[in-house]
Amino acid sequence: MTPSIAVLGSCNMDLVAYVPTAPRRGETVTGTAFRTVPGGKGMNQAIAAARAGGAVRMVGAVGDDGFGAGLRAALTGAGVDAAGLRTVPGASGTAHIVVDDDGGNAIVVVPGANASVTALTPADEALIAGADTLLLQLELPLEGVLSGARAARAHGVRTVLTPAPARPLPDELLRLVDLLVPNEHEAETLTGHADPRRAAEALLALVPEVVVTLGEAGSLYAARGAAPVTVPAVPVRAVDSTAAGDTFTGALAVASGEGRPMPDALAWAAAAAALSVGRAGASSSMPERAEIDAFHAAAHRQEVEGRTVR
Repeated sequence: MTPSIAVLGSCNMDLVAYVPTAPRRGETVTGTAFRTVPGGKGMNQAIAAARAGGAVRMVGAVGDDGFGAGLRAALTGAGVDAAGLRTVPGASGTAHIVVDDDGGNAIVVVPGANASVTALTPADEALIAGADTLLLQLELPLEGVLSGARAARAHGVRTVLTPAPARPLPDELLRLVDLLVPNEHEAETLTGHADPRRAAEALLALVPEVVVTLGEAGSLYAARGAAPVTVPAVPVRAVDSTAAGDTFTGALAVASGEGRPMPDALAWAAAAAALSVGRAGASSSMPERAEIDAFHAAAHRQEVEGRTVR
């Protein structure tokens, strides 16, 4: 069964500068390359899920500028249904990204057209109602995100929220979420707990399932009434970590939508994220399903062989 996934989220054009070392405040450095790459957390997750094998529809907005046309074309080129993507007057969203030689990044997001998505249209709600899963992030106005979560709950659609950029959230939104996928920093922002296990435990008071991503340490899965499970990351040399989290979430939505047990779904999503980290760019770094399957199988064989040798 092909999972049906709706994504309500941002579409940005990423303006990416590559530097040996990121500049400090007031400092000018010389870059080594510049790229313009379609991105935004919503668009990234949509493309990641489509390439991982999901049937994906995008809800959001782009401007009537050249970037907007490019963003729409990138979605459709990746197999995402962009009929629900509005075009509004003005500029599309942009993200200004600096990537250093260690693969780290710093990002400034200018919302542009994304700021217009404050409520759902009837067509938006119908699109969400027809999906199995709704992916949400926080690069749209909060009232727009809440509208999406309310619609999903009303129609029995599973809601997955990535609480990024990090910010405190109203209990109403969290209670409408079925699976929360924060990183360590975002989990601490929501709970005040720096320890991921304590943060996950606190979040389970509002959300039935939590996956805290831990970077090179993998991910921690916690669900009500079950012992937490840690799933390791797949070690790779980092080139650009810009879209790793979105790749992970998009692939996880597909794997869980296919009915895989959560530990296996997390390991498969980790393989997808590892592939993206080893490549430059955001949406341009996201792997196709066949790549994920092969890489996941190879990583599993290595893990089994390592246990056998020990």
